Amino acid sequence: MTSQASTAAPINRSNNWVRWANLALMLYTLLVAVSMVGSGFKWAVGKEANTLFLFASHPVASLMIGIIATALIQSSSTVTSIIVGLVAGGLPVETAIPMIMGANIGTTVTNTVVSMGHARCKDEFRRAFTCATIHDFFNLLAVSIFLPLEIMSGFLEKISGWLVAPLIFEGNLSMKGLDFMGTLTTPLVNSTKDMLSTLTGNWGAIALIVIGITLIFVSITMMGTLMRSLMVGRAKELLHSAIGHSPIHGILSGTIVTILVQSSSTTTSLMVPLVGTKVLKVRDVYPFTLGANIGTCVTALLAATAVTGLNAVFAMQIALVHLAFNVLATLLIFGIPFLREIPLKCAEVLGEIAAKTKLAVIAYLGLVFIAIPAGILLMTK
Repeated sequence: MTSQASTAAPINRSNNWVRWANLALMLYTLLVAVSMVGSGFKWAVGKEANTLFLFASHPVASLMIGIIATALIQSSSTVTSIIVGLVAGGLPVETAIPMIMGANIGTTVTNTVVSMGHARCKDEFRRAFTCATIHDFFNLLAVSIFLPLEIMSGFLEKISGWLVAPLIFEGNLSMKGLDFMGTLTTPLVNSTKDMLSTLTGNWGAIALIVIGITLIFVSITMMGTLMRSLMVGRAKELLHSAIGHSPIHGILSGTIVTILVQSSSTTTSLMVPLVGTKVLKVRDVYPFTLGANIGTCVTALLAATAVTGLNAVFAMQIALVHLAFNVLATLLIFGIPFLREIPLKCAEVLGEIAAKTKLAVIAYLGLVFIAIPAGILLMTK
């Protein structure tokens, strides 16, 4: 028995080293993929970038694009990484900001799907569904406050510009002094571009974009799987020690756990069965959910470090917009008692309705994440 245990320990350590090595490889793949998306768009459209992105120039249209894309993909990290690549390819920061906000809303579908596992017990489902939708209502409230403010004043663009200013070197819009990742990613991106340049027309550029987006999907999915296998025990310990303590403790713990597992959907979905089975209360997990919003910003920040050229500063700026938006929304909404209660009350009301008829769940998902965004998108077009 003792010899078996002693043999298992080195094997486990060896497996962990393999996982860490694979994690480093997937992180590198993510950085290369984001750079590919940006290079592909610049290659495809050149000076016509402004014309190409005109379809998303309306802030509400951009918001709806972010909601639909993330609701379909179910990974805000993936969508925000793609947005970073688009900004690197010429998408204006001003146009990308509502997309980032929309990504926050779209990622919350997973929680609602998880809550359906408690549908057999009416009271259990009511609690689980309330827990699932509090994340939705917080993000909806945050966007309803911050999007009009951004349209009127551009304050997020200004704050992120101020934050990114120290990274600008030589008096121009570049980050050559911090281009430590570009030297690692540029050779592979350029060699792929050279191979695809044999294709006629814009097919080479399109192929580079498709390869980049595919690699973003693969790398983020694999990173999440690897991080969960490496950190899930520690994350669970942190989670159980965090819930029920002070709100600040909960927010910080939610941030850390989400950074560890690389998925806000995973973090918040963990809460749903705990609330459904009365292990925790909705009010207890509320701050933890807000921390998950902040923790998921790390992926876009990492992705932005891979961007090179004149648009590198804008790629980092949109990643900082994501962080600033989530931090400021948490400070404002959770910091003001009246605003803090709105997501709770809305989630509780919807939970009561959903417990009475499951059709309310289908209607809610269809309207908030598909019908309304698609309808508004068509009208703004």
